[in-house]
Amino acid sequence: MRTIVDGFRELIHLVGDTFRLWWRNLLPLTTWFLAGYVGFRASIQASIWLDEHQHSSLAVGLFATGVLIQIAATVGMIRTCATSLYRWRDAASNKAEETSDPTQQGLMELLAITLLPLVAVWSAWGFLDDRLKALSVSNLVQRGMGSGAGFFDVHNGAWHSFVPAIVILLVLRRVLEAVGNRWPSRPLSFAQIWAEAFFVLLTVVVTPYAVGDFKDWIANRDFWYFASGWWDGLKDFFAGIHIPIPAGIEFLWGFFWDSLWPLFKSGVAEPLTWLAITTVVFGHRVLTSSGVFRGTRIERRFGSQLAAADDAPKPNRLVALTNQAPNLLLGGLREKFYPTLTAFRLLVRVGPVFLGVVCTVYTLWLLADDWAFAGVIRLIGVHGSDWGLMNNEIAQAVTDVVFETLRIALLAAAFDLCISVSAERRSEATAAAEEPAEAEPAKA
Repeated sequence: MRTIVDGFRELIHLVGDTFRLWWRNLLPLTTWFLAGYVGFRASIQASIWLDEHQHSSLAVGLFATGVLIQIAATVGMIRTCATSLYRWRDAASNKAEETSDPTQQGLMELLAITLLPLVAVWSAWGFLDDRLKALSVSNLVQRGMGSGAGFFDVHNGAWHSFVPAIVILLVLRRVLEAVGNRWPSRPLSFAQIWAEAFFVLLTVVVTPYAVGDFKDWIANRDFWYFASGWWDGLKDFFAGIHIPIPAGIEFLWGFFWDSLWPLFKSGVAEPLTWLAITTVVFGHRVLTSSGVFRGTRIERRFGSQLAAADDAPKPNRLVALTNQAPNLLLGGLREKFYPTLTAFRLLVRVGPVFLGVVCTVYTLWLLADDWAFAGVIRLIGVHGSDWGLMNNEIAQAVTDVVFETLRIALLAAAFDLCISVSAERRSEATAAAEEPAEAEPAKA
């Protein structure tokens, strides 16, 4: 009963805080959103013009810049709400907490630790696909479907042309990192962040098509012919003895992949991942790889083994250089994801009740966003066949102004309440641990 009451109370607080933060910060949130939207639309127009004048590589880079401008605007929107979070302000003033004041960090520092996770999130949940569709539609409207009118095409093996750009970006980011370490400057930091994010953006766009071509290549090999029909033979064998184990596996896999996984991805994984990134933007002191497992069971279980590994004799110089070879180009990329992984510790600490409340409110936001878009489309009405695309763009822009700012307010309110709930859970656990300790001397 107490769990239901706590969940309902946290639900009321979360909804109330969301609208309070949204109304209080509506003007700066809208300003940040419009800046990202205008920058993205301008990059689309400029990249189409560049591609039309035989500068396709520069056009792709300019389009990527527009996407990164929108992601940077999202970080700016989250940071805007920092001054309105009173629970977080109290926690940030306490040195015992794992949170710090994000207003003490520069925007470049926040982008350096949040841009790559945000690119991954945009790719995983379709935000990046929506931007690519907007680019494709605008290019189709302006240039038609004639020969040479395609832009950023990765189908039918065209992704091979982007592999040199990915390699060049890897080398460029290492060069910029080395120069920035010696002569630090803001333009170099921005260029390094852009190179890293552009590399990840191209990688996540190209990888599915590369994997598909590799699967087709495997399927067309002669040796694959002998391994292609084993599952059907297994099904026929078990069907003959009236034990439908393969059919049951197919049913469970279809139920999981077609029904449970989309619900989990949209209703649980998406809000919690966004909340983890919001936690990083609002400040988290554990920003190193060692801090991810500090104080956890993994550290207590394997800490002695790691210490023994530190005392082991060091390999010779040739072996050390061989072990460091993968880090020549990829070094420093995985560390950009450690803050987001560390932020999940705060989410795990608050317990499933509060996380369920956050997922519920976020799901209601998703439903309201879809219904609002349909309502605006119906409100605009039909004005001829040439207005279909324009109606969709107008309706999407109107609903995004309201609901994207509302989503940021929801994430900020969830983080603020998360800090309070985490402190309550920690104090309750401390009190429960002290009660047996006080009872033992009394019995003695």
